[in-house]
Amino acid sequence: MSVTMEKLVSLCKRRGFIFPGSEIYGGLSGTWDWGPYGVELKNNVRDLWWRMMVRERADVFGLDAAILMNSRAWEASGHVAGFSDPLVECKKCKRRFRADQIGESCPECGGALGEARQFNMMFKTNIGASEDAASISYLRPETAGGIFVNFKNVVDALHPKLPFGIAQIGKAFRNEIAPRDFIFRVRELEQMEVEYFVRPSEWKKYFDEWKNVVYRYIDAVGIEKGSVHELDVPDGERAHYSKRTIDFEFDFPFGRKELYGLAYRTDFDLSAHAAASSVDLSYLDPETNEKIVPHVIEPSFGLDRTILALLASAYREDEMGGETRTYLKFNKAVAPVKAAVFPLLKNKPDLVAKARDVYSGLKRDIPQIAWDDNGNIGKRYRRQDEIGTPHCVTVDFQTLEDDTVTLRDRDSGQQERVSVDDLAGRIG
Repeated sequence: MSVTMEKLVSLCKRRGFIFPGSEIYGGLSGTWDWGPYGVELKNNVRDLWWRMMVRERADVFGLDAAILMNSRAWEASGHVAGFSDPLVECKKCKRRFRADQIGESCPECGGALGEARQFNMMFKTNIGASEDAASISYLRPETAGGIFVNFKNVVDALHPKLPFGIAQIGKAFRNEIAPRDFIFRVRELEQMEVEYFVRPSEWKKYFDEWKNVVYRYIDAVGIEKGSVHELDVPDGERAHYSKRTIDFEFDFPFGRKELYGLAYRTDFDLSAHAAASSVDLSYLDPETNEKIVPHVIEPSFGLDRTILALLASAYREDEMGGETRTYLKFNKAVAPVKAAVFPLLKNKPDLVAKARDVYSGLKRDIPQIAWDDNGNIGKRYRRQDEIGTPHCVTVDFQTLEDDTVTLRDRDSGQQERVSVDDLAGRIG
């Protein structure tokens, strides 16, 4: 069974996961809208990350910094001067492409390409009523910047001891020259990042620890571990701030590409912001009573790419009841619907009323419970399979007699009678 992008994109639109952005107006390249099930899936994946990286740890603290920042912060970090991709323009049709993703001629018209030049990917905007140099700001291209400029605030407020981390989940914006491959390369994305501050002599130890954390998250979220590969990025190809970087690459349907990154950023960021702002961003080490500028380990996760890798990992095709079936093998932690409740027949008031009662009871304990009475029972099963719902609960005439229901397992299709009182424990 091969997973293709066409199958994933089709399923995502058909079942309400992801829609093309601004579709009724012809779309907007590089943008996607998250539908009802996509939002639930994204929230579950995001919440799992936050729980593992922040709530279950005593050494990582959360932050939600503003998207708009003083432009001097992006100058200090090097983004204004260096956050760019190589761009070429076709001399014939004037289409523009990334120079590192194209051959020697234009794929659209066969025309010759001009010389490559660097194109800054930050979205520029103006703050306030005037539009001059003093009003320039940028939509942030990454969430890390807000963490570094708040380093002193967190230290002064919480007095954490090294090592400690600051975590943030938020939107980032990149004016990609050529958005592509569904939600893999987009202009509006969501990042989940930790900046972990360590003593300079201890960076290797914590680099290895965070590499293990990345793999624990990969397992927990349900990404196929056998499709993940490490690439130790060589000198000359790393970001300007990095002394060591590992890219965790995934075998997407369109090829092996970067999923996550783990970087040793040294003290570049804190030192650069201290110099540009004239604010002391050093840390008074209580163990040595010395001031140091901590070094940083950065595990960086893209939420959109996580979802794409998860969809590719979960996609299945098999045969059930003599018919080809498609389903998403999500684990319970991330499934957008934990269980769907059906009345066997929707034209029988007693069954509908009982099913509504079962549905309401479950939803009090497990919010992600769905109601489905559209079509015959077989169609409902197929629909919930494609959504990735682990269990279906059918209320039938026997339910009215003994308060048991039919509980169906998504993966095997097996059914068993379960007491209504035991449902929450089986599903949750």
